[in-house]
Amino acid sequence: MTKIPTAHRPVSAVVFDIGNVLIRWQPEELYDQWIGPDRRREMFDAVDLHAMNDRVDQGEGFRDIIYDTADAYPAFRDEIRMWHDRWLDMAQPAIGLSVRTLHALKSRGIPVFALSNFGRETFDLAKDKFSFLNDFDRPYISGHMRVTKPAARIYDMVEQDCGISPEKLLFVDDRDENIEAAGQRGWQTHHFTSARIWADHLIARNLIDEVDL
Repeated sequence: MTKIPTAHRPVSAVVFDIGNVLIRWQPEELYDQWIGPDRRREMFDAVDLHAMNDRVDQGEGFRDIIYDTADAYPAFRDEIRMWHDRWLDMAQPAIGLSVRTLHALKSRGIPVFALSNFGRETFDLAKDKFSFLNDFDRPYISGHMRVTKPAARIYDMVEQDCGISPEKLLFVDDRDENIEAAGQRGWQTHHFTSARIWADHLIARNLIDEVDL
């Protein structure tokens, strides 16, 4: 079978990850500012904070998970609670050029979806802060779906809900394992490394123009 070049493969919808694609998400850097690098390293070595956050992304209660974890590690109780109390300070800033690609696609009439590991409550907080998160034609948020990337089930749920053939979905994500899982299902993928490279990819495929940005 002749392989169709990527630039000529039809796209019926573009699927955006959110963290580190549309909004910067680097908790370690913020903790370095708040408590200093040495204290941050000590805490992250002692407590699997990313596993804690995974539970939030899987739909468990935001405050309960963070505060229960904080109580389990009293030496770092105040610092761990910052993950809840200062969460909006961690989820920032918006990546402006990526946001403009989202709106450029919409202006071309191309549906844009979100597929993101995100808690139910944290997504609501983020939508209040970043209005563009309300602009997705279909938001697929792991906290509501009760499953996170890269589990095959979450991609299947997207396919079943939107009714678009996998090979006509273009998915952008910053994590290799999420891209690989989507690619195994036949999705078109772009591994996000910079907003400029992503924009250029869309331009090269005639999905948007530079003037749209």
